[in-house]
Amino acid sequence: MARSVFITGGGRGIGLAVARAMAADGDRVAVGVRNGAAPDGLLGVACEVTDQASVDAAFAEVAERQGPVEVLVANAGITRDRLLPAMDDASMEEVLRTNLTGVMRTARAAAGGMIAARRGRVVLLSSALGFLGSPGQTNYAATKTGLLGFARSLAWELGSRGVTVNLVAPGIIDTDMTRGLSERRMRETMRMTPLGRTGTPEEVAAAVRFLASEEAGYITGAVLPVGGGIGMGV
Repeated sequence: MARSVFITGGGRGIGLAVARAMAADGDRVAVGVRNGAAPDGLLGVACEVTDQASVDAAFAEVAERQGPVEVLVANAGITRDRLLPAMDDASMEEVLRTNLTGVMRTARAAAGGMIAARRGRVVLLSSALGFLGSPGQTNYAATKTGLLGFARSLAWELGSRGVTVNLVAPGIIDTDMTRGLSERRMRETMRMTPLGRTGTPEEVAAAVRFLASEEAGYITGAVLPVGGGIGMGV
């Protein structure tokens, strides 16, 4: 049965790969983008996750055009890397507002309809490096580990209504975000990755697609790492 799916940060990279995979399954897929434009075949909805009014308008538009959101994939995220002693408040707060508060805001917007329908899937994009720690990324790591406490608390709140909440924790994935890593940092992370290679957005999308499926109906509050073994066991 086709479902209404909303993916924040869905215009490129992992979000776009997830959108294409779920659209290929026959779901009705909307992607949240800052300018409202989306790749061919997908519904683009303007959504700035740091702005409550923008989030509310986005969910209203998705509901009007393809039905209330039944699957939320919270993928929007940013980095503003700098060692903490040199990090300014703007770099700290922008990452927190986008990667953590923005996720909480979008999940809250989705939860009401899912509770009423007594079904739904919420999949949050975390990071394996968030659990390991990473120099220059105290702000980013704090948000990505913070999502775990949020997801598990929300799993308790929504479980009795048939709604699951899970995390996917990618490692080093070949996207615009990781292409900015220095050659030295890339070598270091590959030494920490048993498979010895970067992952693809499509490999992350496969994990998201599973957690959003009917087959994953008895999985909630889980962390599914997609990182070639980096940080295994965290």
